[in-house]
Amino acid sequence: MKIYKSSSSLKKALLPFIKNHKSVGFVPTMGALHIGHVSLVERASIENDCVVVSIFVNPTQFDNPNDLQKYPRTIENDIAHLKRFSKIIFIFSPNASDLYDHNISSKSYDFSGIENEMEGKHRIGHFDGVGTVLNLFFRIVKPNKAYLGEKDFQQLQIVKKLVEIENLPIKIIGCPIIRENSGLAMSSRNKRLNNEQLNEAILIYQTLLKVKENVKLLSISKLNQLVEKEFKNHNYLTLEYFEIADTETLKTAIYKSKKKKYRAFIASFIGGVRLIDNMALN
Repeated sequence: MKIYKSSSSLKKALLPFIKNHKSVGFVPTMGALHIGHVSLVERASIENDCVVVSIFVNPTQFDNPNDLQKYPRTIENDIAHLKRFSKIIFIFSPNASDLYDHNISSKSYDFSGIENEMEGKHRIGHFDGVGTVLNLFFRIVKPNKAYLGEKDFQQLQIVKKLVEIENLPIKIIGCPIIRENSGLAMSSRNKRLNNEQLNEAILIYQTLLKVKENVKLLSISKLNQLVEKEFKNHNYLTLEYFEIADTETLKTAIYKSKKKKYRAFIASFIGGVRLIDNMALN
């Protein structure tokens, strides 16, 4: 395992694999790795000859400078998480100026409207930043497969659109959400919560379960009311949004159809930390 800081050095290291038609897996991360990230690397290492793990807090996908500043950076712990793998692991941890070639800005993308739903409504320009940085990574790493978690389900769909738009021969693989024993979705942002907040944040998962349990019994408007009630009187958690969306288009569902698949999405704040989660409903 070796850490690469420049794109040129990583390209040089990967060249023998690419020339010999070896399979390259890619796991993009912003660091502060947890078991969820490790599960992505584990799957990538099983399915490929080598794996590149990027550790880079991308400035162009943050609409809130304070959030960018406070995002956990734990490179030494991240390296320790990755040492367990016997497969060849390349860690790519560039600085922003090198990666963006001294022009730290995002390209404007049209992701067929997916970028305007949910997270796109609340984090202006977020998916342009995601698309821009991943396009840069994909062109440097040239992976056969890239692995992303379903916790960021909307982002996963964005990345699938990205490889279509940029005409990149990369298979995008979505991997299941990894949860704490409590049900709380694992997230790098959880590191910013104290024990009491971690315990209170379980409400997010519990609410999604209630929605799933009642999806056949209640209308979507009633399910919306159920969620609002769960959060209304909570002392710690503030609901930013809850939506039931068509899994394919991510458009907000008003009525249910037996022909469609749906997913429930929640974004909330606790102690100034923003947490998201989602769950398949059928």
